[in-house]
Order: sequence, then C-alpha cells, then structure tokens
Amino acid sequence: MTKDMRTVIYDKELRLEAYRFEGVLQPFPNHFHEYYVIGFMEGGRRILSCRNQEYTIRKGDILLFNPGDSHACVQSDDEALDYRGMNIPVETMLDLAGEITGKRILPGYSPCVIRDEAAAGYLRPLHERIMAGSREFDKEEQLFFLISLLIRQYGQPFESCIPECRTEIKKTCAFMEEHYGEHLCLDQICRHMGLSKSTLLRAFTKSKGVTPYNYLLNIRIGKAKKLLEQGVLPADAALQTGFADQSHFSGCFHRFIGLSPGVYREIFSDV
Repeated sequence: MTKDMRTVIYDKELRLEAYRFEGVLQPFPNHFHEYYVIGFMEGGRRILSCRNQEYTIRKGDILLFNPGDSHACVQSDDEALDYRGMNIPVETMLDLAGEITGKRILPGYSPCVIRDEAAAGYLRPLHERIMAGSREFDKEEQLFFLISLLIRQYGQPFESCIPECRTEIKKTCAFMEEHYGEHLCLDQICRHMGLSKSTLLRAFTKSKGVTPYNYLLNIRIGKAKKLLEQGVLPADAALQTGFADQSHFSGCFHRFIGLSPGVYREIFSDV
C-alpha cells in the first residue's frame, strides 16, 4: 500500500499554495473554497460531484473549481489518490486576469473537469517547480501561459457561473458570514429569515449544494485558515471561529483541507 503523503508549499512570489497528495484514501465531503482550485490527477479514480453534476475522474484530468463551487469526491476503486493542486486567491487571480486580458475581472471556469494536453503541459511542470522551491522566473511564465489558456478556452464572466439565489438564501449566507464566530442554531437563523426549518433546509441545500450547517463550517474553516497563516495557535483559531472545542476544529479542518491545523500553520512559519 502506498504511504499517505501530503505536502503543501506556499509560494510567496506567485502568491498561491501548491500541494501534492499521494496515497490518499480519504473521502472529501461536500464543501467549497473562497479561492480558485486548479488540480491535476496523477493517479487513482474518484467519483466527483460538482455544480450538481457527477464525474468519474482519473489520471490526466484537470479540475477547475471557482470560488464557492460546492464539490465532494470519494474513491471509485482500490487505487489511492495521487493529486497535484494549486489554490489561487481571488486577488491573485484578479491580477493575473488583469495582466492577461487588460481587465481586472474574475473569470468563471466551466466545465469543472477537462482533459487538455496543452494545459497539462503548463500545469504539471509549473507545479513541480513550485514544489521544488524554484526561484527562477520560468515558473511565473508557466503560470501566465496556463491561466491565459484557461481563460481563453474555458473562461466566462464569473457571475454567469454563480447559480441564482433567492433573496432569503442570500440573506442567510450573509447572516452566517457575519455571525460565524457565535453559537448559532437553526431556530435563530429561521427566525431571522422568516422561513420555516423545512423550507430553509430544502431551498438552501438546492441553491448552494450544501446544508446551512456545512456552509457555516466552510466559512469557519476559511476564517481559521487565515488566522493560522498569520501564526495564530490552533486552539485560539478554534475559539475565534466559533468551534465548540479544538478537537472538533481539528477534525473538521482535516476532513475539509486534508491536513491538521498545526501542519497547515507550519507552512507559513517562514513566509
């Protein structure tokens, strides 16, 4: 059995995270990110659900997740996952899009699974250079060419990739984003929105692809990541983001991110 190895690097010159997961059997529950994800399947087969569609992903597939895209994946055979990924913050993508198109407008990539030899020809060596700690500017060239190709072939206005939401759902999201550090209950949210529990749960899950509670967990994990990047201890990050205790926080963080909070914090210790 291949050993489970997870390596994450933050490249301060490119302003993005690159990571490699090898020998991973862990399923990833339905979740979303506040940043773009560009991934490359090196091995394994998984069932991916994203934007209300299901895909079988395998070696050679490129994954494109926009900020807010809910997605989940599980193994479909006995072969462990071997995966390269890059997390690109919205501000970094804005700057790249501005350089490439002359307009600082966020792209929305679609579909979320592609097979493109030209894109892979940029993505794979770019990822290898980042993981090796290269300080040469060829990695910036590779990133520029990759994003140029993706915008040209798969990009569209970001707003067109965001599903329509009812006003009540938008207000629910805004309420949780404002009060994520507090103890929230379903009754409180429903009273604030003027909806019954059954109506809120059905409408929210259909619109966002996750339940209200999982949406709240995603918000908390995203806020906790930023605190950890600033050097905040995991116990304090858990407290500041509304988790009941550090154990709950650690379990959720590993389930969604694939790393422990302490390991994630270490990535930024020398940045």
